[in-house]
Amino acid sequence: MGVVFDELLAANKRYSETFSLAGLAATAARGLALLTCMDSRIEPLTMLGLVPGDAKIMRNAGGRVTSDVLRSLVFATAYLGVNKIVILQHTKCALTLLSDSDVHARLAAAGLEVGDEPFLTMADPDEALSRDVEIVRSSRSLPPDITVEGWRYDVDDGSVSRIVL
Repeated sequence: MGVVFDELLAANKRYSETFSLAGLAATAARGLALLTCMDSRIEPLTMLGLVPGDAKIMRNAGGRVTSDVLRSLVFATAYLGVNKIVILQHTKCALTLLSDSDVHARLAAAGLEVGDEPFLTMADPDEALSRDVEIVRSSRSLPPDITVEGWRYDVDDGSVSRIVL
């Protein structure tokens, strides 16, 4: 297990030797915040033609709007120049194949503590995306004129579709 950590730190040493992002502004140059899934098939900057500094990127399981995502969006809109938000979920997400009770059962079977935290599984991905967009749009802690859309990334062909405008 330590070997992987050692490899990562060695790779970082090589990266830091040619580091080129020093001095990059903390604000989002394109005024964009992007919430997406932690799925490793998603490359948020590359797939949208963005570069470091263009957007604030948030990732979690399913690309779901949570209280912590809202906290981050409030900060990004108030201090980091964000005025556009994209919630980008994807096809073949594990959270569309499971229910919260499935996840809780697996944790319990492994002898792990099962709290009451929802895992935000998505039986109907379009409805979940619409609901997440509405949560952001209706937040009284965000500017009322913020632009929010819901998109879906196709993990099979790399395309992005606008689902909720």
